[in-house]
Amino acid sequence: MSAPPTPPVPPSRQLADHLATAARTRALLPALEEVAHRLIAVYQGDGRLYTFGNGGSAADAQHLAAELIGRYLRERRPLPAVSLSTDPSVVSCIGNDHAFDDVFARQVEALARPGDMVIGFSTSGRSPNVVRGLAAARAAGAVTVLFGGGTEGGGPAAAHADHALIVPEAATARVQEMHLTLLHLLSEQVDAWAAATDHDRLETR
Repeated sequence: MSAPPTPPVPPSRQLADHLATAARTRALLPALEEVAHRLIAVYQGDGRLYTFGNGGSAADAQHLAAELIGRYLRERRPLPAVSLSTDPSVVSCIGNDHAFDDVFARQVEALARPGDMVIGFSTSGRSPNVVRGLAAARAAGAVTVLFGGGTEGGGPAAAHADHALIVPEAATARVQEMHLTLLHLLSEQVDAWAAATDHDRLETR
């Protein structure tokens, strides 16, 4: 006889867990500010941002790219950012002709250059395609960033990250909630910088 299904966790408990995780995530703010400074430097040097992840992390990777190409809060120029999870023809081609573990690494090898930044999202840090994607980015000379989680220091992916934002939590949902907050905090810093520099250019014309 199979075990009975697990009962739902009450919303009040989930919210309490969310708030506790957010409090622990505060310790990542200095590292987040450093990532923001590095991304601004990438854009100052005419570089590009590439992002990737699987499942919900793919959605976070797309979300960050959208905030930078579109707008976060301010009217300003679009900033070059590409999510490598979004082209089904490319992803399925690589997965079919090579291996799913290579779907990000192969794109990074084709696109990333020194002076670019590559951000991988993985709640565990153990996704083989994210690990390989970050390793390929480092080999290409790009700045590498991991949005990770868990209690193991970011897993194997952290070994290939110049900057690792590791949410200290094992529950996937809580980690993804913090990744969303962190990508918004990152977007705010870059958004403000881009809007200010656009304003300065207009003032000097």
